[in-house]
Amino acid sequence: MSSTRNRRPLASTNQTPLSQRRLKTKPVLIVLAILLLGNLLWFIAWLIPNKAQEIGSDEQVAAIDGDHITRQEWMIAMEERYGKETLQNLVNESVMEKAAKKYKIKVSDKEIDLELALMRSAQDKFDTAMQNLSADQLRQKIRSQLILDKVLTKDMDIKENSIEKDYEENKALYNIETSYRTKFIEVASKKAAEEALSELKNGSDFSVLAREISVDSASASLGGDIGFLTEKQENIDPSIRKAAKALSAKEISKAFKLDNGHYAIVQVQEVIEGQSFTYDDVKEHIERELALEQLPQSVTPEAFWSEFKATWYYGEEKK
Repeated sequence: MSSTRNRRPLASTNQTPLSQRRLKTKPVLIVLAILLLGNLLWFIAWLIPNKAQEIGSDEQVAAIDGDHITRQEWMIAMEERYGKETLQNLVNESVMEKAAKKYKIKVSDKEIDLELALMRSAQDKFDTAMQNLSADQLRQKIRSQLILDKVLTKDMDIKENSIEKDYEENKALYNIETSYRTKFIEVASKKAAEEALSELKNGSDFSVLAREISVDSASASLGGDIGFLTEKQENIDPSIRKAAKALSAKEISKAFKLDNGHYAIVQVQEVIEGQSFTYDDVKEHIERELALEQLPQSVTPEAFWSEFKATWYYGEEKK
């Protein structure tokens, strides 16, 4: 077997993150990114229609130069664009819970905590999988993925020496640095940065301001969110790392200069203390991922729909 070092590079580099090691199943972060839309649209799909029944489907929700968009038109467009994915995500989650019960699969809080820690350490600079999800929503998504992985690998046998070898070759992956969930605003001048700080002190929301004025388009579109940073992370300006490290949760930095000559402000949303995992802590995780790599083809929750007699509004059979 080839070295796992090539399959799981450290998160502090610009190489493929740890979560992409799941070569034979839909990777966790991709699944979470796709499912992210489901949570928001689930509430929209149920909350707004109920309100529409009270107000009327011809209620105007927008006007453009005298032309109106009604609530009914809005909801039809939402369903056409996002309804299918949203419903599919909900069915998949339910199917996985049925599978857990049938196959007596257990997922502990400790396992979810481990996956969360590894995801944070492997996260790319602008990874959106974990952004805009509540803690409970994120844990549920991880739980569903773990159920799928465990069902797929329940009858596979991985030798102990293979697990030990993988751990020794990748031990550094399980010594996770303290990370800082950070938001970022980049502007062209010190004056613009000072003006932004003044607005923030007067009550402006950091995310809203980032969308309005930050010249870094990738993070601006996410309300300034650049994910979890670590002190040794190489794919980000050192001044940003330094500024984040000096802050406690919810604090905002002073304006500081970037390597490109621009100025920036950061806000730390959350501080996750570093931790180390022993072989016993990660043995099952490694065993499961080695087993997943041996699967002959990609497998998603849809493969279990027929087993649990899942049907849906869109009619066609899922494969």
